Amino acid sequence: MAYVTLKEILRGARENGYGVGAFNFNSYEDAQGIINGAAEKKAPVILMASAGAVKYIGVKQTAYMVKGMAESVDIPVCLHLDHATSMDLIKACIDAGFTSVMIDASKKAYEENIRESALVARYAGKTGCSVEAELGRVGGKEEDVIVKEGKDTYTNPNDVPRFVKETGIDALAIAFGTAHGFYKKEPNLDFELIKTVAGITDIPLVMHGGTGVPPEGFKKAIASGISKVNVGTELKATYVNTLRDVVKKNPNEADPRNYLKAVKEQCAEVVKGKIDIFGCADKIV
Repeated sequence: MAYVTLKEILRGARENGYGVGAFNFNSYEDAQGIINGAAEKKAPVILMASAGAVKYIGVKQTAYMVKGMAESVDIPVCLHLDHATSMDLIKACIDAGFTSVMIDASKKAYEENIRESALVARYAGKTGCSVEAELGRVGGKEEDVIVKEGKDTYTNPNDVPRFVKETGIDALAIAFGTAHGFYKKEPNLDFELIKTVAGITDIPLVMHGGTGVPPEGFKKAIASGISKVNVGTELKATYVNTLRDVVKKNPNEADPRNYLKAVKEQCAEVVKGKIDIFGCADKIV
């Protein structure tokens, strides 16, 4: 249907009570599985490439691959650079045709976060690429970004209005108790904080650290004001575990496609399950 920006794909999500799934990929197989799952559900979808994934696949290769996938299905697809800290990488992805990028300057002081996020937003403006930034610090480990968990890292609602106004960003990632990676215990999410921030700004809000959050947690976060829901670790684990299982069952298989097609299928199943929870099936806008 269309290769769209983050701003476009999130339009109407909060007002209509659903969240759009954003799924990390690391190769062709899981990317295609994500697309296939979303297409089956007739749902908008965001494919996310981390800085590590982009370096592994290649900047232009990533952009052209996903653009080709998007043009082959009847759903809106957004390609998003996730948790980038390098200005050079962000600019390269924008120039290559990514439709969304995230500048993660959340570990820096508030003023510096504003400055860097605004620089990215201005650069992205030349192509219409959307920009996500983070205020507060989501706990856990996301490749080379490591944050100690605790309420002192949560987003301060008082910081939101100026941040949104001066940066010119299109989506805001907030910290309210989620964490990257697998949870050791069920997360304690601050839904009132989401509601407070949603009451302050109309900008779409983003939930990071979706792997391991129970279905009701997702639904309550979306009802409180979240529009974009990130899931990464679960898909990575699905990819690796599926590949291990199929190789173990078929050790003499000579065609790699007969191993990797199972990865596509299982990643699609994960995505379909999340889409049902997020409420974005049949929400093509």
